[in-house]
Amino acid sequence: MGKVTGFMEYERVEEGYEPVQKRLKNYKEFVIGLKEDEAKVQSARCMDCGTPFCNNGCPVNNIIPDFNDLVYRSDWANAWAVLDSTNNFPEFTGRICPAPCEAACTLNVNDDAVGIKSIEHAIIDRAWAEGWVQPRLPKAKTGKKVAIVGSGPAGLAAAQQLARAGHDVTVFEKNDRLGGLLRYGIPDFKMEKSHIDRRVAQMEKEGVVFKTGVLVGKLPEGSKVTNWAKETISADELQQQFDAVLLAGGAEQSRDLPVPGRDLDGVHFAMEFLPQQNKVNAGDKLKDQLRADGKHVVVIGGGDTGSDCVGTSNRHGAKSVTQFELMPMPPEQEDKPLVWPYWPIKLRTSSSHEEGCEREFAIATKEFIGEKGKVKALKAVRVEWQGGKMTEVPGSEQIIPADLVLLAMGFVNPVASMLESFGVDKDARGNAKATTDFTGGYATNVSKVFAAGDVRRGQSLVVWAIREGRQAARAVDEFLMGVSDLPR
Repeated sequence: MGKVTGFMEYERVEEGYEPVQKRLKNYKEFVIGLKEDEAKVQSARCMDCGTPFCNNGCPVNNIIPDFNDLVYRSDWANAWAVLDSTNNFPEFTGRICPAPCEAACTLNVNDDAVGIKSIEHAIIDRAWAEGWVQPRLPKAKTGKKVAIVGSGPAGLAAAQQLARAGHDVTVFEKNDRLGGLLRYGIPDFKMEKSHIDRRVAQMEKEGVVFKTGVLVGKLPEGSKVTNWAKETISADELQQQFDAVLLAGGAEQSRDLPVPGRDLDGVHFAMEFLPQQNKVNAGDKLKDQLRADGKHVVVIGGGDTGSDCVGTSNRHGAKSVTQFELMPMPPEQEDKPLVWPYWPIKLRTSSSHEEGCEREFAIATKEFIGEKGKVKALKAVRVEWQGGKMTEVPGSEQIIPADLVLLAMGFVNPVASMLESFGVDKDARGNAKATTDFTGGYATNVSKVFAAGDVRRGQSLVVWAIREGRQAARAVDEFLMGVSDLPR
């Protein structure tokens, strides 16, 4: 796999970044991908390890040693063919996936893992540049019609697979543009939206029909989920018009923080803040856009969404940015013998953090403090964790200036109205109840209605959504045809 002795001869080479001051002036991607010779050297580090744990560490089971070996041998076309066989959208995962495959890399036991994500990034960018990514038309049409609700990575992956199997696929998206959280949750500086548009164009040539601005069912009264739907279609209509329906609407209900002062102006969900900037970047004119210019910004939540709020606030020109995390600060280096090949808990510093951010761990927000209806500060307290229980540290309360507070504490479940409109059973967490078994996988309790992605498994990674979309596509194909040749 690569060069037999490469892991002993070469060090890991990271992708580069444009300087902070340069990238803060715009919303363009700033990662500098590996050059061809760098990718070849990185691929040479892949070990002949016998059991490639990276394959299982990757949710879509990318055949990583094979495409590494092909890159090392400069056979880029076949490297692309191997990558394409398992992953519909490597341009998404090669940019925003946290790379659980690298955590599982055998070399990661006592050295730096092979830079699998950077190699994947290089392969897909080369494939687009060379024109290898082309529409793949079905050999024959089946005459079966499938509706997919949601155009995020799960919906798009399922749509592409089902169209290639010969079905007539229509994707319904409530927003004005396609992509789900890829479009309106991921900032452009992490992934420019031209990558989505390019894939959509390919899929349209493969026969997929996209309908934007269409809400399936109705939003619950008082819902704060951003929505630009211009028309609605009922669950009954979809079930009558299509032979199968796949729900892939994601998990959009943000986790709230019900403390005193929550209703003050200036306290917002991250998903009220991030989509607006993406729309402005796309050329839309917005009235009263949420901006961080000259403000003390506090981001509550230490995950990726919080990091995205940090990067966007810095590009707005925030006076200060502070990020809160309720849990204690994790170790800078994981205990590899204990956790490998699984995803480790360790301190992760994103490119947004490097652009300017104070990070506070083991801290909780007790109250938002306002003046004339607007948030001006928050009261926080230090916490300790013992035996899995949190207790406040006596005398540790402090007042922190905050003109804009962004709640980025994750997503709890899908918007309930869609599931309720179909009559789909929910699990204990409020997600669509559907198993992933080989027989009848992804089917809900409602006849010919399936569910995949975050709407089924809860908030997760883009790569998991792609996996679920691909597997659900096979389940739908098997339901419609009795058998399926689609990969699972």
